Amino acid sequence: MQADENPLRLKKQLCFPIYLCSKEIIRRYAPLLKELDLTHTQYIVMMYFWEKKQSNVRDLGRALLLDPSTLTPLLRRLEAKGYITRVESKLDRRNLDIAITDKGARLEEKALSVPEVMQRCIDLPEDEAKVLYNLVNKALNNIKRNEIQ
Repeated sequence: MQADENPLRLKKQLCFPIYLCSKEIIRRYAPLLKELDLTHTQYIVMMYFWEKKQSNVRDLGRALLLDPSTLTPLLRRLEAKGYITRVESKLDRRNLDIAITDKGARLEEKALSVPEVMQRCIDLPEDEAKVLYNLVNKALNNIKRNEIQ
């Protein structure tokens, strides 16, 4: 087998440019989110609550593909900052109900410039950005559907 035919070469791997792109995007978010006192994962959780206003840990984890061991400390930190509240669910004592606070809702206003700055950083025309978004979501859905045994 010639070197160019080897399937283990980085240039043959879809995962490699996706990994690099993700790493660089998250790195570019860092200074923007530092001004908001949020990590990237906290920002994603806050975007969820800016949209949904309230949820529970189970639904949040499903929506963001995060397990409880990741969510618990993250939610504690967001609660300590005053952005969310967590209370034991009245329907299921094993679950927590989470709601955004007024302070958390006000943070959305401060975050409105983040997508625009990141769009300029990524610098793709709107139609190409939509195609990329759709392809990445299609790949993600395929991955979720086709679990490796």
